[in-house]
Amino acid sequence: MTPQQYVQEKAAASGSSFYYAFLFLPKPRRAAITAFYAFCREVDDVVDEVEDAGVARTKLAWWQGEVARAYAGEPIHPVMKALMPLAPDYGIEARHLLAVIEGCQMDLEQTRYLDFAGLSRYCHLVAGIVGEVSARIFGQSDAQTTAYAHKLGLAFQLTNIIRDVGEDSLRGRIYLPVNELQQFDVKAHEILKRTYSDRFVALMRFQAERAHRYYDEALSLLPEADRRPQKAGLMMASIYRTLLREIERDDFQVLHQRVSLTPLRKLWLAWRVQALGKL
Repeated sequence: MTPQQYVQEKAAASGSSFYYAFLFLPKPRRAAITAFYAFCREVDDVVDEVEDAGVARTKLAWWQGEVARAYAGEPIHPVMKALMPLAPDYGIEARHLLAVIEGCQMDLEQTRYLDFAGLSRYCHLVAGIVGEVSARIFGQSDAQTTAYAHKLGLAFQLTNIIRDVGEDSLRGRIYLPVNELQQFDVKAHEILKRTYSDRFVALMRFQAERAHRYYDEALSLLPEADRRPQKAGLMMASIYRTLLREIERDDFQVLHQRVSLTPLRKLWLAWRVQALGKL
């Protein structure tokens, strides 16, 4: 299997909404975003799939070393072998990859966030930086597009947090800020035991409203000159925001299930942005 085949299979196997946006990119950009996304999946899987935290730390340290090796011209892993020939063309720097690893390391050290400011830092590392790199790959011409990408990445991550409350609780993680749990009188043990209440729904509605604000802020920051090149990001925004609205319509039934859109619906949403420019 070639490095290119490896990253393609890694991206496709994830079933992520991101994959459907990649399909509409020109081949060189599609190759770059697929390799970068495969890197993100590799390091994220370390945290999600390795039960022993010590082993996970060792694996993430290996990835930090692999980034250094790759940028020194000696990549070992197929993901880095696929990514490195494309990195210079799209301004993908070692600091970007190391920031994503740092965000994954936070998952090993922290299962609660006291407030939204603390959660925002985590989101910036695991999603804002991903948005920044993605914008470069898609075709950024205006520096303002970086601010758009950071905001949109945050909106995506907040949507993920809302969708995955129940799934994360099985790993002992609650990303909802502690002070907001207290504000709505929702106890951590209720989430860990996957217990619904009107208080929980009110808390989740508060989270969704904030996510919508970040989608609106992100879209308002996108310069007109970059609107066409950034269509892939807008496709992802359409898919993720539709998912958020589905969760809202379902009254936030996220503790016992993972709400998702069908592959056909994701593809249709992506096509609609590509063909009609509609979010």
